[in-house]
Amino acid sequence: MGDARAASTLIEHVRVFDGVADVLSDPRHVLVRDGLIASITAEPPEPAAFGGDCVRIEAAGHTLMPGLIDAHWHAAFASLSFSALQFADAGFIAIAAAHAARETLLRGFTTVRDAGGPTFGLKLAIDRGLTAGPRIYPSGAFISQTAGHGDFRTPNEVPRGLCGHLSHAEIVGASAIADGVEEVLRAAREQLMRGASQLKMMAGGGAASTHDPIDVTQYTEAELRAGVEAAENWGTYVMVHAYTSRAVQQALRAGVRCIDHGHLGRGDRRHDRGEERVVVAATLPRRRGRHPAGVGGEPGQADARDRRHRHRLHTRAQTRREPRLGHRHPLRRQAGHPPGRPLVKMRRWFSPAEVLRMATSTNARLLTLSGERNPYPGVLGQVKEGAIADLLLVAGDPLTDLDLLARPDASLALIMKDGVVYKNTLTAAAPSAVSG
Repeated sequence: MGDARAASTLIEHVRVFDGVADVLSDPRHVLVRDGLIASITAEPPEPAAFGGDCVRIEAAGHTLMPGLIDAHWHAAFASLSFSALQFADAGFIAIAAAHAARETLLRGFTTVRDAGGPTFGLKLAIDRGLTAGPRIYPSGAFISQTAGHGDFRTPNEVPRGLCGHLSHAEIVGASAIADGVEEVLRAAREQLMRGASQLKMMAGGGAASTHDPIDVTQYTEAELRAGVEAAENWGTYVMVHAYTSRAVQQALRAGVRCIDHGHLGRGDRRHDRGEERVVVAATLPRRRGRHPAGVGGEPGQADARDRRHRHRLHTRAQTRREPRLGHRHPLRRQAGHPPGRPLVKMRRWFSPAEVLRMATSTNARLLTLSGERNPYPGVLGQVKEGAIADLLLVAGDPLTDLDLLARPDASLALIMKDGVVYKNTLTAAAPSAVSG
């Protein structure tokens, strides 16, 4: 939780990165009132504009910028392995997710689009102020075919009838295994009923999973289209996990609005959708140790582990070149960033201004695809009058030193979400619960 919201907050003598421009502004005075940016002026506003008591923050030498937005995050998986999720108690998963949410906010990410997992309860707890964390656009359970990227069962748990109807991952809300149009419709509608702002479907294999090779195309076009139609009937969209050209092309034919990953395409990426209607959310694979392979002694375990390792190496090699395609790609490009250093690694392909735009205003535009299911209507990802007051004060200029964002403990002097301060090292205000 953060400090109680003051009637207004005035951030003085600060240069602004507004989430759009390539340069910082001249020194400005930014007034926050009632959770919104009330004014941005060259001269201090008149006291009558404060609307009551005002906290004044002297910010000379700092940069004010929008809170960061992660377009591809998994709150429930951020601190737990797939192996732990297969067996962990639901209460433990929820507590671990709350801890990860707090850490995510303190790295400067004030909004995340959760790309699948049991996060409805976490979102509610954050919205009600019971715990600290970013605002969450939840997808709910992964919708996956049998043997798909969201099927976390081990081979000795199939056929399904041997172990009852639902696996542990389905019971805790991590995945929904659905085969055929009717089951996909049911799974999609269940996530929408629970409050999904968009749906997540698995359209291809992955590098982190045990049993589905990364080159596999998952679901049929008719099954994917069923999920798309269910989402569109609710005024929102489907995002899919897909790496290969074949998986991407099938998803596009089915009407999918957002392709996450897409690293292993051949570069042509032809499609029959309007250019402004499809988004590619490029993500960077994180370096991590060997992923747990499931139950010890499982037949084929070593082969599956070796296959995943080869796929991770292939994906990393492709990623070194793939984001460059964003400038000539026929699809609109956004970016998803696991909170932390991977954001800074994007400078390999993009300028600091481009990286910061993707992590603020462009990712905010992606969130608007949720339409009527948008849980947080308003302007995110920009420092402009009338926008939601999700703000960071950076000690220095991130447009010339992007590494500042890789050192949030030292570099972020202020973290504000919805006008509420969660970290403030520049005034004598009482420390917030989250930063203490």
